Amino acid sequence: MSKAAGDPERAINGFISIARLLEEPRLARLYTYVLRIGEATIDEITADLDTPRTTAYADTATLVDLGALERDDEQKTHTYTAVPLALTATLDGDEYTITPTFIEAFGRTPRAQDLEFLIDKHGIGKLAAALTYAVPYVEGRMSERVAARELNLQPAVGIAVLQALREVILEMRAHDPYFDRIRNAREHPSNEDA
Repeated sequence: MSKAAGDPERAINGFISIARLLEEPRLARLYTYVLRIGEATIDEITADLDTPRTTAYADTATLVDLGALERDDEQKTHTYTAVPLALTATLDGDEYTITPTFIEAFGRTPRAQDLEFLIDKHGIGKLAAALTYAVPYVEGRMSERVAARELNLQPAVGIAVLQALREVILEMRAHDPYFDRIRNAREHPSNEDA
C-alpha cells in the first residue's frame, strides 16, 4: 500500500479497513485492544481477550492485511501494533469522523447488551449519534434524560446506553489520537436541531 500523503489508494484502503472493522465486532475489539496497550503478542491477545489461538492468528492476519495492524517480525515472538485510523465523512455539508473510540464502542456490542440492543433495534448510526451525546454526558454538561430524549430513545434505554458509552470514553480518551474529532452534540447540534 502506498504511504504518500493525499494518496487516493491509501485513502480508499483506510476506508475499507474501517468498514471491515465496523462489520465484525471481534476485529474491532482486537484492533482497539492493541491500540490501547501499544503492542501485543498472540499470547497476550489470547489471554486478555479470551480468544482461541487459531482465531487470534487469523484475526491479526486479517488486520495486518487491512493495514490496521503492523506486525514486527524482528523478534522470535511477533508483536503487533495498531495503526491509528480515522475516517471523516461529509454528507450534505455535515461532517462526522469515525475514530477508534467509535470502533471500540462497536467492538463491545457482543459483550455489552445495551449497545447490542441499540444497534439491533436502531442500527449502527444510532450508536454514532449516541456517542456524540455521551461526550457531553461524561463531561457533566448534559443529563442522561436530556440525551435520551434528544436521541429519541426511551429514558431507560438511553440511560443504559450512555452508561455503557461512558466506560468506552473513559477508557479510550487517552489512547484515541483522534478523540478530539468526536462530535459533541452540545457543540455541534445535528441538522435536525437547526
